[in-house]
Amino acid sequence: MKHIIYLSVLFNVFLINTKTGSYSLTIKTNGLENSKGSVIFALYNKEGSLPDQKFKKYYKKETVGIINKNAEVTFNNLPPGLYAVTLLHDENKNKKLDRKFLTPLPKEGLGFSNYKDFGLSNRPNFKNARFNLDKDSIITIKVIYK
Repeated sequence: MKHIIYLSVLFNVFLINTKTGSYSLTIKTNGLENSKGSVIFALYNKEGSLPDQKFKKYYKKETVGIINKNAEVTFNNLPPGLYAVTLLHDENKNKKLDRKFLTPLPKEGLGFSNYKDFGLSNRPNFKNARFNLDKDSIITIKVIYK
């Protein structure tokens, strides 16, 4: 009897997991100026989480090396839903966004899902950067240098 209950529980867990699904998201860079340092990829899943200049509001985060001016990361086992991505070309590997002297402009490359450029009139936010993840997906994010 214990075995039948155990198998029934396992079967129900399997059904629940296959109904809700989990997906992978591969993020690739486009436009890295060089292969110095690393790229920090941050994944967000909540309204109000962007901008996140100090990388404190992310859902998941990975730092990867750069090969031939390219970097990519894959986040696995993601539940379906709305997500946004930020990436930083961390050339000096200090794990933070560096700014140009006496300006708010970034010294290193930045990228955001759904953004080809950003500025004072086009500041990144979750609403504009979000996308729906409902299948395994691959996205490419433009790296912007100011």
